[in-house]
Amino acid sequence: MALNIVIMAAGKGTRMKSATPKVLHKLGGRALLSHVLGACEPLAAAARIVITGHGAEQVEAAVASPALGFVRQMPQLGTGHAIQQAVPALQGEGTTLILNGDVPLIQTSTAKALIDACAGGALVLLTVDLADPTGYGRIIRNADDGGVLAIVEHKDATPEQRLIREGYSGMMAAPTGALKRWVAQLRNDNAQGEYYLTDIVAMAVAEGLPVLGIKAHNETEVLGVNDPLQLAQLERAFQRQQADELMRAGLRLADPARFDLRGALSHGQDCEIDVNCVFEGQVSLGDDVRIGANCVIRNVRIASGARIHEFTHIDGEALGASVGAGALIGPFARLRPGAQLGDEVHIGNFVEVKNSTLAKGAKANHLAYLGDATVGERVNYGAGSITANYDGANKHRTTIGNDVHVGSNCVLVAPVTLGDGATIGGGSTITKDVKPGELAVARGKQVALSGWVRPVKKR
Repeated sequence: MALNIVIMAAGKGTRMKSATPKVLHKLGGRALLSHVLGACEPLAAAARIVITGHGAEQVEAAVASPALGFVRQMPQLGTGHAIQQAVPALQGEGTTLILNGDVPLIQTSTAKALIDACAGGALVLLTVDLADPTGYGRIIRNADDGGVLAIVEHKDATPEQRLIREGYSGMMAAPTGALKRWVAQLRNDNAQGEYYLTDIVAMAVAEGLPVLGIKAHNETEVLGVNDPLQLAQLERAFQRQQADELMRAGLRLADPARFDLRGALSHGQDCEIDVNCVFEGQVSLGDDVRIGANCVIRNVRIASGARIHEFTHIDGEALGASVGAGALIGPFARLRPGAQLGDEVHIGNFVEVKNSTLAKGAKANHLAYLGDATVGERVNYGAGSITANYDGANKHRTTIGNDVHVGSNCVLVAPVTLGDGATIGGGSTITKDVKPGELAVARGKQVALSGWVRPVKKR
């Protein structure tokens, strides 16, 4: 039987008070809608359809894929009206799974449970037990067999019905043929003038079709986002979920409440992460890696035994970055795209490295810049020294051989090569290649004037 997956993502999200469509707001660094699409990815669907409306072009561009189809709901006249727009795109007579684009933490296993229970022959609702069900439609079940008889909206519920804690999540699986028939019969004779998808429950009951309710694993799984407060609350819940999973896998977090993962983090044994660290993109940690407090780490591979000290910023972007085994980075260091650091490299406070390779044991311990450079083994790169890699139009490369010593406050004007074992005197501006073993000094002669008097202020 064919499976259709329909994701409703047409709402404006007025309470977000934002020009960004609600489903594109970020949770854990990804759009709400992207989370839902990710949960659906393992399911073998004949058609994946996203219903767009408000900000349709922006939403469609953000998640465009050959595997996705889009239909537009203009204007937005309720959930039933949304599904009416998708009906022409539905394939076959199997099952249609309906999800919400602003409910990002739906699990693949839950979606599959809905599909399996439907099996092309039953209407299956995803429900949840809520500590406070205020505002949710209540699930009314048959006392004999537990089947669902109706969904009663909160405003229409009796005092007794409002005591029911089981609420409707807004997601369901339905037989595709029956769904097409039901939504064609929806009416909008209500105060809002909208077409409600929940009205199909009564139609299914009237036809004698089984109506089932499957409960979500937890409340977090079905929480939607309507305003910035709810988004922030869901962010913390999501981050705690990720932190718990990582700790169960052996990662040691100083405080899981002060940890943010906005991508993917893999790790070896005995890794420790201090508080207020943010991980983005793809980050890989070897064994016995230590990361100090208040670091931002993005798109980097960090080998075993490395130490990333406090307030370090690493951003490999598309090029990526790497830190070798036993390297010491920071505090207050910055690694930019293309930074490739070998084993036992030291990058100290207020040192920036960009598009540069540093071989084993090279050191730049403070107040320095290395851009577009190839640095050999055991190089000592002095404080205040920089590679002048940009001529105003083009980037040029600096090559530093093994065992080179660069004194403090030097400027290496690229393109330039320093041979193995060369020494650069402090304060030098180097514009020509230096041969292996040579000492190069390029600075003005010191002059001392006896009897010189410092100027004083005129009164």
